[in-house]
Amino acid sequence: MISNNRRQFSLGLIAFGAAACSNGIGNNNAAEIDARIEAALSTMYQVYPGAQNLAEKATGLLVMPLITEAGIGLGTGYGRGALQIEGVNVDYYSSTSASAGLQIGFQQYSYVLFFKTESSLREFRTSNGWVAGANVEYVYKDQSDYLGTETTSATSDVVAIIFAQAGMRFGATLDGTKYSRIIP
Repeated sequence: MISNNRRQFSLGLIAFGAAACSNGIGNNNAAEIDARIEAALSTMYQVYPGAQNLAEKATGLLVMPLITEAGIGLGTGYGRGALQIEGVNVDYYSSTSASAGLQIGFQQYSYVLFFKTESSLREFRTSNGWVAGANVEYVYKDQSDYLGTETTSATSDVVAIIFAQAGMRFGATLDGTKYSRIIP
């Protein structure tokens, strides 16, 4: 029984490592990030056609085309993307997250934050980048459900669309995300 659990844990670590490698960790290539952003936005507009109208009205978009997360009790996640203003990538960001709670598994997904006001965009660009939250979620292959709240939705005019979830992760967690500017 213990041997089987160790084997499953080891396979999980190997899967997370492979997923992290495909996320470009350690590679700050702007062209790669730009290509992923273009593909992610295209996918989002196909899945959620109304997002195009939201994007046109937004003062800025934070596009995170590939986030990789894994956890067993404690979890972590990483991804890179860019802040777009009027369709131009003006700053590149990394997203690092940590979580604790009843969770197991790994997943990859994309998301876009739509800043609806100049003040919410300015607040994001001048803040230290932490977002705290709580959620209940499951991801199994390409099916998912998510119920959550975070400080950005409670204190500013920011809309988030999460899409392209894949993997196998179940849990109820408290989590935090740190956004940091990077130079690709």
